[in-house]
Amino acid sequence: MFKKHAPLSVLFLIALVALTGCPKKSKKPEVRNKVEKRQPTSRPKTVKKKEAPKETIITKEIEYKAGETSLKGFLAYDSAKKGKRPGVLVVHEWWGHNDYARKRAKMLAKLGYVGFALDMYGEGKNTGHPKDAQKFMMAVMKNIKVGEARFKAALEVLKKQDVTDGEKIAAIGYCFGGAVVLHMARAGFPLKGVASFHGNLKSMKKVKKGGIKAEILVMNGAADPFVKKKSIKAFKKEMKKAGATFKFINYPGAKHAFTNPGATEKGKKFKLPLAYNKEADEKSWAEMKTFFARILK
Repeated sequence: MFKKHAPLSVLFLIALVALTGCPKKSKKPEVRNKVEKRQPTSRPKTVKKKEAPKETIITKEIEYKAGETSLKGFLAYDSAKKGKRPGVLVVHEWWGHNDYARKRAKMLAKLGYVGFALDMYGEGKNTGHPKDAQKFMMAVMKNIKVGEARFKAALEVLKKQDVTDGEKIAAIGYCFGGAVVLHMARAGFPLKGVASFHGNLKSMKKVKKGGIKAEILVMNGAADPFVKKKSIKAFKKEMKKAGATFKFINYPGAKHAFTNPGATEKGKKFKLPLAYNKEADEKSWAEMKTFFARILK
């Protein structure tokens, strides 16, 4: 027994503790792992690859005939160009209708013309040996009327193409081909102009005054032993007498076949005075471009 009565407030606290028991240690609130907000990873920008320019040069193999002889030609034009455009015949070297003649037809197409590499030997015949080339060439030169018929057949094929302006036709030729286009100009073929690259200048036809309608551009290698100074003098005299419009250019140091990159190798292999001349090649092509831009406009 208590000697003295405890205050009521104290008794109340003792009773409250007895009922509730000792206070428990408060648990720490759960700490959730913070989820860091990550910035969205920036995707690398996709760089569009530049598409290669679409090839617009169309090429076609064309078979045609001159009499009973089957001929194989190669046509090239730019499909990106609209409407009709001038046509240019390409007469091959004495090697025959080969990749070099076709390459020139495609180059003309890129300039905006319709290029047609024709066939003067038949069946697209070509060779890599000078003995065979000599035989093929002489078979045509000895019977130039056959050559004229084959050239005319190619001319008609070119004129009939949907993309060709038949009123504007010219011709270029290399080596043997140069001699051919000069002969066709002398023969009065309906050509706006002809350009001869390292071609023979000798005439196989006597030309009357006013008989040459086509303008003539001759590009010759000054170091070409196949074209003598005597021949150059005779050619110029012939052109003046015929009243022809012509231009003759001699490229210093250039040998025969100076426009053909394969000429040097062939020259060494067969011991012939053939050699590629980059400067003369580029200058003569630029000269032809200026010539055609004027006469075929």
